[in-house]
Amino acid sequence: MADEALSAGAVARRLGVAVTTLRTWHQRYGLGPSAHVPGRHRRYTPADLVRLETMRRLTANGVAPAEAARWACQAPGTGPAGSGPRIRGPGVRDGGGATVPVGRARPAARGLARAAMRLDSIAITEAISRAIRADGVVVTWDTLLRPVLVGLGERHAATSSLIAVEHLVSRCVSEAFAAVARTHAAVGPPRILLSCADEEQHSLPLEALGAALAEAGVAYRLLGARVPVRALLEAVARTGPAAVVLWSHTRSTADPMQLTALLTGPHRPLLVLAAGPGWQADSLPAGVLRPVDLAEALSLAVAVRESQDQPAAG
Repeated sequence: MADEALSAGAVARRLGVAVTTLRTWHQRYGLGPSAHVPGRHRRYTPADLVRLETMRRLTANGVAPAEAARWACQAPGTGPAGSGPRIRGPGVRDGGGATVPVGRARPAARGLARAAMRLDSIAITEAISRAIRADGVVVTWDTLLRPVLVGLGERHAATSSLIAVEHLVSRCVSEAFAAVARTHAAVGPPRILLSCADEEQHSLPLEALGAALAEAGVAYRLLGARVPVRALLEAVARTGPAAVVLWSHTRSTADPMQLTALLTGPHRPLLVLAAGPGWQADSLPAGVLRPVDLAEALSLAVAVRESQDQPAAG
């Protein structure tokens, strides 16, 4: 065990966090080192590292630290069976049942979560469609869909389960957004290009933005997941968009060189948006905007479209 144990500095480098962050997680949430070597500081074991990686991933995706710590303590492989009391985190009921945690989201989100756990695609689709008709895409995304999707992500990260539920919900969400785009087909050439970063597979937030643009009467093109830089530049050259939105969900896909390529290419768009939690504000090239949420991304995209529609002065 001593050979496998790591110092705080080594763990911090592996996770990409500060040593002070590790100390905070230790003091506040008990996610500290568990190996002891006589005459030396306590060290982090591989099981400790699993817990901390789960903590880092959840907090990076917007989960509150206290909630993330509870899930991290249940991460698979963090201790032998029967080694201590069973910790039952949020979303797990006596008797083996399970729910999707949605925090303080409105009752409709809890209803959608229950339909998801039943794998009831009809109820899921009806709930999403009803919310979009009543509140529009942006409100539906923020108050209904995002809480459920984040809850599913938390459960999967902590237990490696619910893959089928995630896939079904994602498909229903995609179909609902596609229906919005068909219903509100905009007139005129698409001036907004939506694309995932290279190797980025999470495309639902981009689909939400596309549906919101359609509601606003803005034509767009959606390239989808895992778009290599070369393919993105070819699409920009071929279509001449006024704005390009590049989505990154995780830090591993947020290579700023992709943004630099858009800015320095021969067909530079008027506006380049780095959307998603993968992008780090201090690493973005000058001239790139980072919207904080779907509503701001929509506002920026609509504004640049409207500026293109204005007649030239003089």
